[in-house]
Amino acid sequence: MQSDNASFDRVYDTYADMLYRLAVSMLRSSDDAEDAVQNAFCRYLDRAPDFRDSEHEKAWLIRVTINQCKDIMRRRKIRAWLPIEALSDIGVRERSTPALDAVYTLPEKYKTVIILHHLEEMSIDEIAGALEISPSAVKMRLSRGRDMLRETIKNA
Repeated sequence: MQSDNASFDRVYDTYADMLYRLAVSMLRSSDDAEDAVQNAFCRYLDRAPDFRDSEHEKAWLIRVTINQCKDIMRRRKIRAWLPIEALSDIGVRERSTPALDAVYTLPEKYKTVIILHHLEEMSIDEIAGALEISPSAVKMRLSRGRDMLRETIKNA
């Protein structure tokens, strides 16, 4: 049991900040981001497969976090409400820029790869592994997402 706790502590210390930034980037709410990351780590404790290496573990955690964020966004659409705390969410607002706001308007599949590549500085291959798509699909989504961003910023 002691080694399990130490193992989990290592995984949490290694990936928690990165997963939180990813979740905040997707959800734009620190409370929802904390929920998504907590749910991802709960899933890790419950169902984590045997990982080939640390990159496989990282990709698995990213994929689970993204799925948790999508679930939260789906629930938001169903309930269609905004908590008052979200209006004063300083951490998210400080990071807001016109370019970043434009990223949030992109369709989900383009927004995700742009956030992972440019904000989290992940390589094409890392993103492909995390999203379980081919590297060429990642490149195409990055290209199309950038084109959409250029058009959005040009028209603004």
